[in-house]
Amino acid sequence: MTMLSRRLFIAAALISGLGPVTSVRAQQTVTVALDWTPNTNHVGLYVAQAKGFYAEAGLDVQILPYSDTAAGTLIANRVADFGILGSIGLFTQRTAGADLVATYAIMQTETGRLVFNADRADIQSPRDLDGLTYGGFGSAWENALIGTIIRHDGGEGKFETVTLGTSAYEALANGAVDFTLEVYTWEGIKAELDGKAQRAFRYADYGVPDQHTNFIGSSRAYLEKNKDTATAFIAATRRGYAFAVEHPQEAADILIAANSDVLTDRPLIEASLKALVDGHYLQSPTGAIGTIDPAKMEAIGDYLFKAGALRDSDGNLIGERLDFAAYYSNAYIAGEK
Repeated sequence: MTMLSRRLFIAAALISGLGPVTSVRAQQTVTVALDWTPNTNHVGLYVAQAKGFYAEAGLDVQILPYSDTAAGTLIANRVADFGILGSIGLFTQRTAGADLVATYAIMQTETGRLVFNADRADIQSPRDLDGLTYGGFGSAWENALIGTIIRHDGGEGKFETVTLGTSAYEALANGAVDFTLEVYTWEGIKAELDGKAQRAFRYADYGVPDQHTNFIGSSRAYLEKNKDTATAFIAATRRGYAFAVEHPQEAADILIAANSDVLTDRPLIEASLKALVDGHYLQSPTGAIGTIDPAKMEAIGDYLFKAGALRDSDGNLIGERLDFAAYYSNAYIAGEK
């Protein structure tokens, strides 16, 4: 409708006694960057979109196609308003100077684990990993993590590393490497469905603090300028995840329908979502959904600092512990401004 037509329409309505016409307020656009191709970790976003939770909040949420550029980089450079941040990525990028703030904890507890084939009789505890070959992903965090797990069990923490990326899972299956790290609620479930028996060591059982594996985050610059929009987005997103917890089958249908080109393995999606719900990853046993636990943030931040995994913008190890409370905020999930 042109401006002239709009004015004529309003005038005609007034003349005919229909009263003034109220225009519909334009929805606020919010962009969200994914950390990987669509999967069950993202289910709340797609549910909130499909069920109209975002629309009800006056938002037009656009989930950006996954790219090789980290979501944290897209957020810090104002390409995306929000994005999915891994816990370690949040701490390392923020410490290096990126403008990042976690605003919603997708996982209430760690989903990762160290895994190896179940028939490895020579691996009974972490210290047995000394001298073996790890199929890795190329980050300093992995070495700190695995070293801690082995040493906590009385080993030396010495192992060989072959950087393979996602090929590590195939390499583990065929015996080319001895162990790797995986996300239980995805790769672990996939291995179970494929009949590949595994055993695993849980990080928190061997000296590594439990953590929120990933978050939805933004930049402080965006949050300060868009407090109401940010609060509305987080609230609607929380509704999406809460719906997924209560209605996992319908949530799985929604996720698959929105990503039918990439999510073709329905049994994996359904089993993964079931694991996320049954294992209290999306919602804690006490009912927390989305809330960031300050104690967990302090513990993992302290661990990364002491492990020498945090560097400044010049690539130098930081010399003193930072204020990790600045790395996250529960204000938006609480509806505070």
